[in-house]
Amino acid sequence: MTKNYLSNLTWEQWELIAEMFPEAKPGGRPRTTTCMYAVVAILYLLCQGFTWRALPGDLPSSSTVYGYFRRWRKDLTWLQVHDKLYQCVRVAASREPSPWEGAFDSQSLETATMICTDVGFDPGKQIHGPKRFITVDLLGLVLRVLVTSARVPERAGAKLNVLAGLSDQR
Repeated sequence: MTKNYLSNLTWEQWELIAEMFPEAKPGGRPRTTTCMYAVVAILYLLCQGFTWRALPGDLPSSSTVYGYFRRWRKDLTWLQVHDKLYQCVRVAASREPSPWEGAFDSQSLETATMICTDVGFDPGKQIHGPKRFITVDLLGLVLRVLVTSARVPERAGAKLNVLAGLSDQR
């Protein structure tokens, strides 16, 4: 990597999460991009908030980075990284690694008609769109986020969010 981006990881930061990223699959083309550079590119994209194709030229190609991002999302690698870093932050704050208490809330978002086929309608808030459910601990750290149709009631969304958190754990 030639430039010093704000999203660059130090070797200590990378070593903390490196073992969570899967090894290259046997067979097929050999890996030409290291996982660390793919993670740096994904973090750069998230920090800057632009499109995949606008990645700088000295980072891996957008198709390569997106491929890694998609694969790691599907195999729950990102969730494992989140949970490990989350637990490290809690321990650094002199708390137990796993929370005993938390808070849950939902938010319905208004969207234009037909932006998405499953936007739903929240009759309580009179809003068409998606609804996001979030669970945080008492430090304000995010445990889980779930996005559904706005038609899902809060009680059902809370259950789905908890069940999603339980099924995510391996």
